[in-house]
Parts: sequence; structure tokens; C-alpha cells
Amino acid sequence: MSDQRRGILLMNLGSPDSTSVPDVRKYLNQFLMDERVIDKPYLFRLLLVKGIITPLRAPKSAAAYKEIWTDKGSPLVELTRRLQHALQQHVEEPVEIAMRYGNPSPTEGFDKLLAASPGLEEVIAVPLYPHYAMSSYETAVEYAKEIHKKNGYKFRLKFVEPYYNKESYIEALAESMRPYLQQSYDHILFSYHGVPGRHIQKSDVTGHHCLTASNCCDTPSPAHAHCYRHQVFKTTKLVTEKLGIPKNKFSVSFQSRLGKGWLEPFTDIRLEEMPKEGIKKLLILCPAFVSDCLETLEEIAMRGKESFINAGGEEYTMIPCMNVGERWVAALAHLVNSE
Repeated sequence: MSDQRRGILLMNLGSPDSTSVPDVRKYLNQFLMDERVIDKPYLFRLLLVKGIITPLRAPKSAAAYKEIWTDKGSPLVELTRRLQHALQQHVEEPVEIAMRYGNPSPTEGFDKLLAASPGLEEVIAVPLYPHYAMSSYETAVEYAKEIHKKNGYKFRLKFVEPYYNKESYIEALAESMRPYLQQSYDHILFSYHGVPGRHIQKSDVTGHHCLTASNCCDTPSPAHAHCYRHQVFKTTKLVTEKLGIPKNKFSVSFQSRLGKGWLEPFTDIRLEEMPKEGIKKLLILCPAFVSDCLETLEEIAMRGKESFINAGGEEYTMIPCMNVGERWVAALAHLVNSE
């Protein structure tokens, strides 16, 4: 371990402060006005988000959040806090959390690290996204850099790189799945968060590789360092090989689409199609997330199950995110200590 005075900041997506429509509207405005989420010119984005999307979506999202809200508030924030405390048992450096949208902010996280270690020289920020995407990993990194510069902090800021193919992460993901593989199932669906295809192409450092051929994700390229699609396929390949799952027993889909041109196949469509294909007993997991949240607990565990069962499915089991699993906490400590 370095002898420098270090701190660790875990960064997650975020959540509204409450399930009230005004709080959800505030959160959605912050989230959707991010140019790395909706990559349109500012004025167009402003009219689209605040004039159309948020007024329509806020009441529906508030109702969805109420379905999963706990006595301690947002599941995502609470699970991130629990991960903070669990990681603190594995490392000597102080650990704090921050959200890309909502609270606690990076400023609050940085200030708490400074209070815990007045001689702080370096902060290792860990975006809690295994895969690189403009709208997740990249925006978290750039926002943390912006806050670091704006507040004039003297400590250095470093980031743990996407760990979609790191052995410790793959082992942790495999262990989180293993107990569920003991039950009878027809198929495993790896449902990753969707992104627009243009985001994949914008992140292509070569400018001419991503989404240009059906096998682009299997063809070696520098573009893969920033290609979300390649990275989710790689995670799936590595974890299924580790668990010995036959290729005909699993597939990949993409959830949470917003508009046209998003990565396919779509999870919601596949859940309606699978029972007609003879898949009656389904296991589903969401490896783009390390902490359960609205997209896993409400979209997949609740609405997804309803769609699958209504389409003729018989058994539907969502494998939870790794959350605060011992193997995942140990993997996270390894990733931090590798910096």
C-alpha cells in the first residue's frame, strides 16, 4: 500500500431525495440534462427534457420509486452506504460515497475525506460501473474532475478504470450467480442497461470500427477500451465460461431504452418472446449495475416478471446485484489497492 495519505470515493448513479413528484422531477432534470445522457444541443435538450420528458415522466417515475422505497430511503443510496462500510473493513484509507446526480454530491464526499484526513494527498475515485459508457462511467469521471477543479482541491484525483474483464470482478459476479444455478432453468438472460448506438460510435477512438460490422465486438480494436457493447459481451463470455454455462443456455439483451436507435435486442421484447420459444423457466440478471436500484427492482423484478408470466412463462427469478456480497467487497478492495 502507498504511504501517501489517500482516500477512496465510491461513485454511483444517484436517486431522488424522496418519492415526491417535485423531488423526482428535480432528479430527472439533472439526470436528463446531462449532455452525456441526452447528447443533443443545449436548447433542444432543454425544451425536450423540461418541456416534454420530465413533465410526463416525473409522476410515473415517482410511482415506480414508491414501489421500491424503503424505511431508509433509496435502495441504491442505502446499498452504496452499506458497500462503503463493508469496504472500510478491508482498507485503511477513509471511504466516502458520492452520487453523479442527487445527494450526496462529490463535494460532500471530498470534504468528508478531507475532514477525516487533513493531509489528504490523493483520492481514488471508483465509478461503480463495470463497463465504459458515456452516460455512466464517463459522465461520473468528468463530473468528479469538474468538481475537483472548481473547488480548488489540492489532492490528486485518480480513477479506477472499468473492470468488466478483471478476474476479481468476474469471480465475484460468478459467485453471486452460482446459488441460483442449482435450480432448474431453461435460460439465463443477461439484461444490460441500454445506450443509443450513436453513443457507441461517439466513443470509438478509431472513428471507424464500432457498429460497422456484425462481428465488430469480436474483432480486436483500440475502440474496445471505450466500447460498452464489446465490454458487456466480454463480461458475459468470461462469467459464463467460469460457470460452465453452455452457449445455448444464455443470451444478452438491453433494457431501459428511451427512443429509437438503442442497442438491441430489447429486454422487454425478449421477455414477451421467450415463452413462445419454449423458455418457461428464466433466470435474469443485470450486470451493468453492482447495486440494486429502480432499473433492477422495479423494471426487471416487477414489470419484467409480469411481462414474462403474462406471455406464458412459468418461473421467473431475478438474480440480485452483487450489492455487499463478500466476494464483491474483496474484489473492490483489490481494485482500489491496485491503483
